[in-house]
Amino acid sequence: MANRLAQEASPYLLQHADNPVDWWPWSADALAEAERTGKPILLSVGYAACHWCHVMAHESFEDDDTAAVMNARYINIKVDREERPDIDQIYMAALHATGEQGGWPLTMFLTSGGEPFFGGTYFPKDARFGRARFVDVLNAVADAYRDRAEVVEGNVAALRQRIGATAEPGELPADTPDKAARQLLSLMDPENGGTRGAPKFPNASLFGVLWRAYARTGDEAYLKAVTTALNRIAMGGIYDHVGGGLARYSVDSRWHVPHFEKMLYDNAQILALMGEVGAATGSSLLAVRCEETVNWLIREMDVGGLFAASLDADSEGEEGRFYVWSMAALTDVLGTDAARFARHYGATAEGNWEGTNVLHRFAEADLADAGTEAFLAACRERLLEARERRPRPARDDKALADWNGLMIAGLARAGAALGRTDWVDLAETTYAAARSTFGHGGRLIHAVRGKVRLEQGFALDYAAMIHAALALVAAGRPGRCLDDARAWCETLELHYAAPDGGYYWTADDADALIMRPDSPLDEAVPNANGLMVQNLATLWALTGDDSYEVRARSALRVHARAIAANVFGCASMVNGLDQLSAPTVTINDAPALRAVVAAHPAAVLVDTPPEGHPLRTSSPPVGAAVVCRHMTCGLALRDAAALRDEIWLKTG
Repeated sequence: MANRLAQEASPYLLQHADNPVDWWPWSADALAEAERTGKPILLSVGYAACHWCHVMAHESFEDDDTAAVMNARYINIKVDREERPDIDQIYMAALHATGEQGGWPLTMFLTSGGEPFFGGTYFPKDARFGRARFVDVLNAVADAYRDRAEVVEGNVAALRQRIGATAEPGELPADTPDKAARQLLSLMDPENGGTRGAPKFPNASLFGVLWRAYARTGDEAYLKAVTTALNRIAMGGIYDHVGGGLARYSVDSRWHVPHFEKMLYDNAQILALMGEVGAATGSSLLAVRCEETVNWLIREMDVGGLFAASLDADSEGEEGRFYVWSMAALTDVLGTDAARFARHYGATAEGNWEGTNVLHRFAEADLADAGTEAFLAACRERLLEARERRPRPARDDKALADWNGLMIAGLARAGAALGRTDWVDLAETTYAAARSTFGHGGRLIHAVRGKVRLEQGFALDYAAMIHAALALVAAGRPGRCLDDARAWCETLELHYAAPDGGYYWTADDADALIMRPDSPLDEAVPNANGLMVQNLATLWALTGDDSYEVRARSALRVHARAIAANVFGCASMVNGLDQLSAPTVTINDAPALRAVVAAHPAAVLVDTPPEGHPLRTSSPPVGAAVVCRHMTCGLALRDAAALRDEIWLKTG
């Protein structure tokens, strides 16, 4: 018998529809049932592509004996974190407040009123990994809830205080981005790139802090940190060399073995960064990886003109099975070409991972000669054709406004930087689809799957769609994008603004939760506050409207102490602060000069200077550009190299 989740649209919730667990979706009815029965709530949060979510499901949620304990002693609620990031944010913050490291599945124990009092992540069916048996945890927590009310109430009060605490506002020094970049540089792995150790995540916001520092200072150490990371990612096993696109992260310290799920948001952010860095440095490798990633996006992620959320890590019950190759499988497809191909991609008869091969090109620092690359490309085409006949990983085909906004921006930025008008075309058509699909009476909604719509939006939906609109403006496709960006800013201000600055995650008219989260911390995606500071700074430059600067600085001020205490977690806020000092460039009919600006991480292309701007009444000559900083403008420049030197500051 299917449980209540069979009526849901989320692919993740539908994965659990046949569990013997009496699951509820998050709803007022579920909370009312907890109040009526006096049972505690077991809240399980995950997502469709999450490997350890699958493990816990197979071990425990599909087990009749475990389900019997859950059903007898709890009201069990299952949440898709991608569909309800507001719920995930609140209860993940509660888990962090207990001193536990976060992750998914998130397993939280709540009072019948929804207040958290204990939690963890993955609990095994049998005791291992130093973790207690899940049924033992279930019984111990339920016993405590029944018999030790004072302990539960103490935990509730302590967690409420910690997750509800607000920091005093502060002022960030002007040199905060430079200090942040130096601090992050000290954490970077000089050999493999990214942060030291394992696992390794392709954290675009962190790399962005370093990339912007290079743009401000010309310090080659920042450039080396960024290019090392991107080159190793581009040559590593975290990158799908056969089909294109990037996996979620690598479990090792050199980008070799991924957790094989592919998320739209990772590929969106790295596409934008690789496009800019590839254009600025002339890297053919990064340009090729961008092209391959866009090809993957078109081939595997399209859902009615928008993009799907993710591809699963597992197929046929095994993580990575779809993506790995034995030497015998390579030979079956490539025949006598297999040995030559294998030398380039680190494949051996013994395998380079658990008896099979995760393809990589670590032995090479860059692309090979044209003849070799043509041979390898032909081999990869044959392998892709063969791989398409394998059972595919599941695809989470819901479309999310925030992740689609990030991808639209990625396509527009990479396309503008690398001169790929077809990518900008794709960004433009996807933006039109997103605007139509997610737009709802002047508001944005968060998620759509088929005909099912989640009729609420979150702050990051607005921030990401504004980011997409401004990326299209920068790419020379303004349309009505600037008007959209300004209108969405006003909606965000009206329904999401926090009293002292910044934005709550949820709207003022959304269903009430135990709190309205407003953390400035990034996750795998930039925080809505950080992305909005960048957006507001750009809008200030484009329009001359000082209210945008005021809002941006208010958001920075209210979160200043959190930023100072945790640069690593607030990278998008640091990038927003940097954006407030970005150079602006006005160009008069010079497409080659526009490409130079597109490769810069912060420079704002201002086609029509606003009222009060020095160039308002004196445009650059035809075929020239003028760079302005803090309303002071330089001489007209006609040469691309001269413009590049002007906007990329040099030290020494």
